Amino acid sequence: MMKGDSILVVDDEEDTVELARMVLEFEGYRVFSANNGQEAIDFLKTQDEKPNLVLLDVLMPKMDGLKVCKWIKENPHLKEIPVLLFTAKVGNKDRIAGEKVGADAYIAKPFSADDLLGLIQTHIDKTRS
Repeated sequence: MMKGDSILVVDDEEDTVELARMVLEFEGYRVFSANNGQEAIDFLKTQDEKPNLVLLDVLMPKMDGLKVCKWIKENPHLKEIPVLLFTAKVGNKDRIAGEKVGADAYIAKPFSADDLLGLIQTHIDKTRS
C-alpha cells in the first residue's frame, strides 16, 4: 500500500460503513463514504481525485451496487478502479451478476478485517503492476 491510498465505501448500513472505516483508517487508508448508489455516483462525478478502490454493497435503496459497478466500469475515466462487491448474498447467481457488471471481487458480510484488507491490497497492487 502506498501511504494515503483512498477507498470509497458505499453501504446504506451506517454500522458497516463505520466498521470498514475503522479497519481501513487504522491501516493508513483514507476513507470516503456514501450511503447509497446515487450518492456514490455523485461523489465520483464531482471529485478530481479518483479513489484507489471502491467497496460497494449490493443491496441498497435508490440504486443498487450492481448498477453502480456497471456505471463505473463503463466510464472511461473510472473503469480501472477495482470494485469489490460487499454483500450478505454470495451465491453463484450473485457472483455471476457481479461478474457481468465487471466486479473485481466479492467479499461476504460479515467480513473479517484480515480478509477485507487482503482483498483490498491485492486489487490495489494489481492496478499498479
